[in-house]
Amino acid sequence: MPHLPTSRLVDSSVEIPDATSASFWLKGGWWSLPTYDNAEAFVERLVSQDVLGADPLVTDVLAGASPKVSERTLQRRFVAATGLTRGDVRQIDRARQAAVLLQEGGSAHDVIDRLGYFDQPHLARSLKRYVGRSATRLRPSAEPDEPLSLLYKTETLASA
Repeated sequence: MPHLPTSRLVDSSVEIPDATSASFWLKGGWWSLPTYDNAEAFVERLVSQDVLGADPLVTDVLAGASPKVSERTLQRRFVAATGLTRGDVRQIDRARQAAVLLQEGGSAHDVIDRLGYFDQPHLARSLKRYVGRSATRLRPSAEPDEPLSLLYKTETLASA
């Protein structure tokens, strides 16, 4: 949200004026509160109305490019664009990959070996922190839970 400094959004809140139970006012227009079913359309509208933006350098790095800027510049751009460090983004992606592998029936030991976790307690802490579930709750034999929205990007994982 280029019109709001990232420092005001991370670990804090921003008061949105004229909010109701069904809508809110943001950057010159009324917005309906998103639901699980229309979240993608909501984000597309945010982008098309220039409420959300992307830093091309950060996008390129996330796609695997090696930028011609210093590590410090890259770190500043990551924090400005996402509110997270590059290392945090890597840890979130690794936990997401672990969750997908576990849901596909992989063992915790295979996941640890494949993704470079130090040991099982490190995997467990990462899953709990970034996914909100234990390895046991992610196994295919576990009772179906509500969907994990952070796993929508599974096509990228299949090619990794």
